[in-house]
Formats: sequence, structure tokens, C-alpha cells
Amino acid sequence: MTTNIEKQKYLENFIKSFATVESEMEPLKEHKRDLRKEYADNNWLSREEMRLAVRAYRMLKTDEDVVKFNEIFKHVSKMVGG
Repeated sequence: MTTNIEKQKYLENFIKSFATVESEMEPLKEHKRDLRKEYADNNWLSREEMRLAVRAYRMLKTDEDVVKFNEIFKHVSKMVGG
């Protein structure tokens, strides 16, 4: 069984590690924001098209429902004239 002192140490270590991970992720989050902004500013893709593309990517990544993916893919294809 974990004592209160051990719990405090685990909590302290967890917070430190979590803070490190958060700070390391921030440049990547900023890069994603910049990427979306660039595509929107140049009118390469609309916010909706990017949202659907990301949704489709995440569905493929997690092996989600193929039927639902196909619906999104058809919608994106129509938006880009495919």
C-alpha cells in the first residue's frame, strides 16, 4: 500500500513529467495552427475542408467505421470537385 508521503512524491513526479510533456508539445501545436492558417490564408482549403480531412485522417488512424469514412470521403471529394 502506498503511504501519503509516497503519494505526494508520485504526484510531484507526475506533475513535473506532465509539465515537461506539455511544454514539448507546444511547438507542435503551434505548427499545426500555422499550417491551418497558411492553408486558409492562401485559400487552398476552407476550414470545413481541413476539418473533414483531419476527421478522415483520424478515422483511418484508429480503424473506425469504413462506411462513415466513405461518407466523409465522398463529401470531401464533392467539395474539391472530384
